[in-house]
Amino acid sequence: MALVATERLYTGRIVNLDLDTVGFPDGSTGTLEMLRHPGASAVVPFLDDPRADDPRIILIRQFRHAADGFLWEIPAGRLDPGEEPEACARRELREETGYSAADCRRLVTIHTTPGFTDERIHLFMATGLRAGDHAREADEFVEVHETRWSEALRLVENGEVSDAKTLTALLYTETSLRRRT
Repeated sequence: MALVATERLYTGRIVNLDLDTVGFPDGSTGTLEMLRHPGASAVVPFLDDPRADDPRIILIRQFRHAADGFLWEIPAGRLDPGEEPEACARRELREETGYSAADCRRLVTIHTTPGFTDERIHLFMATGLRAGDHAREADEFVEVHETRWSEALRLVENGEVSDAKTLTALLYTETSLRRRT
């Protein structure tokens, strides 16, 4: 696909809305509504060695207006202008939970909903956590929970985790990292 033209319809604090005219692979053209997002990072924070039998992680329950309630999530947030994804993951971990990490390992980058947005979330795993003070924003209502890995997977299996980045990060960690050790 090739971008032929774009028109900005809305500029917001978090997202912008564009109407793009694009050239499709078959040579035709069409218009698509696109939400532009600066990207984000999210982190699976391990309190214990990830290779342990049933390590503890930090999960948060965060109020989300779009979901009409609280969701189980991993710490995450939007990239600041010019910010590297790992720096964002470390910052969001500290701001939302108060924890800082000695080590932060990149897992994978995901497209959240490529049918209408260019948002990408960079997923990380953090270890060597040290407790500290959180610095949440005024609109962040967050509960921090120490959670056993087995309990986090049970939340996934029972459908209690519905947040896509959290599902992806937990299942990626389980299948690509923990089962290899």
